[in-house]
Amino acid sequence: SRLLRPELYHPLPTTDIPAPLRPSSPPPSDLPTLLSTSRFRAAAVLAANLLTTSTAPSDHPTIFALLYVRLASLTLCNATALAAQEVKALEDLNSALYLDPISSAHLVPWELRVLAVRLQGIGFNDPRRGVVGYFELARDARRALAVLRKAVAEDPESGDSTLVERQMWEERLVDLGVRVAGALVEMEDLEGAAMHLRTLGEGGDRMVGARRALLWLRLGDVEAARGCVGGREEADGVVLALGEMADGKYEDAATIWGQLAERDGGNEMYAQNLAVCMLYSGQIDEAKDMLEDLLDKGKSFHALTFNLSTIYELCTDRSRQLKLQLVEKVAAMPEADRAGWEKTNADFKL
Repeated sequence: SRLLRPELYHPLPTTDIPAPLRPSSPPPSDLPTLLSTSRFRAAAVLAANLLTTSTAPSDHPTIFALLYVRLASLTLCNATALAAQEVKALEDLNSALYLDPISSAHLVPWELRVLAVRLQGIGFNDPRRGVVGYFELARDARRALAVLRKAVAEDPESGDSTLVERQMWEERLVDLGVRVAGALVEMEDLEGAAMHLRTLGEGGDRMVGARRALLWLRLGDVEAARGCVGGREEADGVVLALGEMADGKYEDAATIWGQLAERDGGNEMYAQNLAVCMLYSGQIDEAKDMLEDLLDKGKSFHALTFNLSTIYELCTDRSRQLKLQLVEKVAAMPEADRAGWEKTNADFKL
């Protein structure tokens, strides 16, 4: 298999990782542990090693599972550009090469097919390729759903046994619809994205509704965004606050984030966004104190370290020293407390 060639996979440099955060000991040698502890860079390296050293060319399930881990891990450790190059090896996923010769079922797992569509659009510098790819996946999903529905029509007693599978394909269709809208937004086809979003029903779970709401916010339609969260008080407040921020009304947004934080003091997202609103409202010292308090509580997610580094740049000429101290503080945290194990210089604006 061409997917097992070592030259396909690029080495991952460590020069973009701050020295205090570079692993001092070899990482675990099993993928589940690496993934569960957010060590995506190490997971990407291990997946490539397993692909090129110990995987049989005929073991298609293992090959595709490892390739998915490799590509997904690269995107999660800020190496999307590498993933976009490596995914080219898959070439045309609609080719008969990827179909089972007997059942005609697709051999590539659905998650890998969806990820490959986006990455190939980036790798081939053709955003429209991604949109077309999602529509092709939607065609396959509708075909699979039609087969299942026809079987139920012919044998109603089979309805219960296929219910879970039918729901799965329906959820995949909803997901693809949202992905198409996101791809259109990335292409700056805002009118097309809005038209497409209006054609989507209200299916999907809470996460899908939140994704639709965020897309509407990017399009500037706060009311449509609020309609996607089904009137849930908390979600409605989040969307409203984000809408106020999008309109530059940071003081109004800060009031909403503050109310949400009072209800759920343990939610760092609320405190993080409240601090951002304070920053844009000129309350730099208050924003700095709030973000540093989150850090003292063991939080170290990307937005926190990035925004705190931004405040250091705004407050002093010795911001580099403060950012290096921030790196040291994160490195000193217990491993279990780190939100995303492998951070890069970009997380600290270094």
